[in-house]
Amino acid sequence: MKIRKAIEKDMTSVLELIKELAIFEKEPDAVVVTVDDLVRDGFSENPLFQCFVAEVNNEIIGMALYYYRYSTWKGKTIHLEDLIVKESKRGTGAGFALYKEIIKQGKAENVRRIEWNVLDWNTSAIDFYEKSGAKVLNDWRVVHMDEAGINRFLIED
Repeated sequence: MKIRKAIEKDMTSVLELIKELAIFEKEPDAVVVTVDDLVRDGFSENPLFQCFVAEVNNEIIGMALYYYRYSTWKGKTIHLEDLIVKESKRGTGAGFALYKEIIKQGKAENVRRIEWNVLDWNTSAIDFYEKSGAKVLNDWRVVHMDEAGINRFLIED
């Protein structure tokens, strides 16, 4: 298995993994991003994200997509948006290898925090994260406004 930085031609496989994650998270119709979006947003002059892929025999079996954020308390941080391994390839160590690569990237970039979200029903992931030394915060709530909410807010303003 090889863990490497993603390149433009990997985005078709990355999108397939994103769609597989959406199915796992019970939101199969939620993905609207396209390969063109991923290429534009990840490989422009000022990329919005970076990505590692796990590859076996020239097949991408997993990915970890992340971007940098800034905390007013901590400074530079990494947000791990998604880490996914093909269902048929789980248990191969690919997820752990990608997770470790993200942590190594954070150390190399001197970030003071790496953060991500996990669904409360994904107990196997929560157990893994806690055993790895991560803290699952129960007193914070994720807040987001979707596209419909943005439009409604601006119309009502």
